[in-house]
Amino acid sequence: MTMPIIELKNVWKEYGKEVVLERLNVRVEEGEFVTIVGASGCGKTTFLKMLLGTEQASRGDLLLDGAAMPAEPDGARGIVFQRYSVMPHLTAERNVMLAGELSANRFLGRAFGARRRALREEAQTMLARVGLGEAGDKYPHELSGGMQQRLALAQALIKKPRILLLDEPFGALDPGIRRDMHDLVLSLWRSQKLTVFMITHDLEEGFYLGTRLWVFDKARLDVQAPGAYGARITYDLAVGECPPMLPSLSAQLADTARVLSG
Repeated sequence: MTMPIIELKNVWKEYGKEVVLERLNVRVEEGEFVTIVGASGCGKTTFLKMLLGTEQASRGDLLLDGAAMPAEPDGARGIVFQRYSVMPHLTAERNVMLAGELSANRFLGRAFGARRRALREEAQTMLARVGLGEAGDKYPHELSGGMQQRLALAQALIKKPRILLLDEPFGALDPGIRRDMHDLVLSLWRSQKLTVFMITHDLEEGFYLGTRLWVFDKARLDVQAPGAYGARITYDLAVGECPPMLPSLSAQLADTARVLSG
C-alpha cells in the first residue's frame, strides 16, 4: 500500500465544549481532487484551515506524507477563498510576485536585481497560464470577479504547492464565468499534478470537478445542545458513483442546515 499524501486518524476539532468535527478517518492519495459539501456550520472551512496549518486538531493525528502536519502554512499548500484574497494596492503582477519578494526580504517585501527580474518572469508566465497575460499592470479593482479569482489562483500556485485548497472559490461568480473557471482549475490540476480539496455548496459542481466527493454532516444531532456533536464524513463517493443520491443528499443537507440554524 502506498503512503497517502494526507491521512486523518480519529481526528477531532473542538472549541471548548463545542464539537465541530469528530472521528475523521480518511486517506487521500496524491493527485486526487476531493470536493466537499455540507450544510453551513458543519466545519468544512475549519477542516480546510487544519490542512493549511492555521488550525490544529484537538485530538487524533493529521498527517502529511506520514508525518505530523506542519503547524504553520508553508509553500506546499496554497489556498484560494471565495472572496478575492489579493492585495488591492498591488498590480496583478506584483500580487503574484509578492510571495517570492517576501521570501527574498521579509522586512521590505521587495526583491532586487537578478532576483527581482526572475520573479517578474515567473509571475508573467503564471499570469499567462491563468489567462491574465495582458493584465499584469492592472489593479484588482480594474479586474472582473472572474479575473480576480484567476489572479488569486496565480498567487496561490506561484510557489508550486503540492496541495491546493479552495474554499468556495466560484460561489460569487455568474454561471458562465464559473464554467470557464472549472475548465481552468481542471487544466491546472492536471498540468501541475496537484492534490486538491475544494469546498462547494453545489453538488453538481462537486461531482463534475472531483474525483471524489465528501459530504460533511452531523450523524448525531441534539436540538437542545447543537454543539454537543461534531460533523463527520458521512458519504465518501467516487465520481460517477450513485448519481440518484443527489436529491436525497440535498434533502439531508437542508435538514441539517435547519437544525444548525435553530
